[in-house]
Amino acid sequence: MQLLRSIHSPALPRAGCALTIGNFDAIHLGHREILKTLGQRAAQRNLPAVVMTFDPHPQEYFRGADAVVRVTTASMRFFALQECGVDMMLSLRFNDELARTDAAQFIRVYLAERLRMKYLLIGDDFRFGAKRVGDLNMLSRHAAQYGYQVERADTLKRHDRRVSSTWVRELLGGGRLHQAEQLLGRKYTYVGRVMHGQRRGREWGFPTLNIAVRHRPALSGVFAVRVRGLERDAMPGVASLGTRPTLKSVASQPKNLLEVHLFDYHGEAYGRRVCVEFRQKIRDEEKFDDYATLTKRMAQDVQIAKQMLRASAA
Repeated sequence: MQLLRSIHSPALPRAGCALTIGNFDAIHLGHREILKTLGQRAAQRNLPAVVMTFDPHPQEYFRGADAVVRVTTASMRFFALQECGVDMMLSLRFNDELARTDAAQFIRVYLAERLRMKYLLIGDDFRFGAKRVGDLNMLSRHAAQYGYQVERADTLKRHDRRVSSTWVRELLGGGRLHQAEQLLGRKYTYVGRVMHGQRRGREWGFPTLNIAVRHRPALSGVFAVRVRGLERDAMPGVASLGTRPTLKSVASQPKNLLEVHLFDYHGEAYGRRVCVEFRQKIRDEEKFDDYATLTKRMAQDVQIAKQMLRASAA
């Protein structure tokens, strides 16, 4: 799958494309149905299947620290879209220029002139353009003028509620991983590269893989996990995701950190990309009075995680 970051890229499909547009945070079952339909329509028309998405999330641009938390990072979204058979991901930077672009101009320049769009699959809640005045009806009105077809994406529901990234965030934030899995169609995972840390865990007998979390995470706490990317098989471990309230912050370290202690791994992992699969929540983050109390609780977390993982494998 190609990744493009500019609407002016010379690599944009010259013969047109089948397109869908959205933030695609989470890549949940509703998203997967859209992507499946997009792939079918693209194949019928002999066109590449293209997903236009935005980074940062438009809410991060408009609301800053009050924006919704991310379920997936840009790289996680790329790999998920690739798995779904998308041919091209066009990740546009959401900035002042894009925010000021009016809806009619967006259709003419971005969709008709640059992408040469022939088919568009979009949800009826999609809004675009300055002041969010563009919608499905506006796209339909311009279809004949610019020579494309518009199809409304069906809404996927579970328990009489629309499957959405908002719902996934609610479940993850509440530690309800199993329910989130039902909407995602898979275990919730976080993908990132192992970085150098403070090596405190190694001193205490709990060496960790440290993975930077650049954006406010959708969940926090201590979890039983399995990790892929280091050995052939997934490796069991325990992970802490959050701000590490007991430890003093270090300027060189990100505010949020994912620390994973693997039970049976003693190799070198710096710079490796790993996939951390969250299996079950053990507890919320806590601030301990001293390091001795912290390490005692870490030992308990390890035993609880082992029990959880054994039970889930039974």
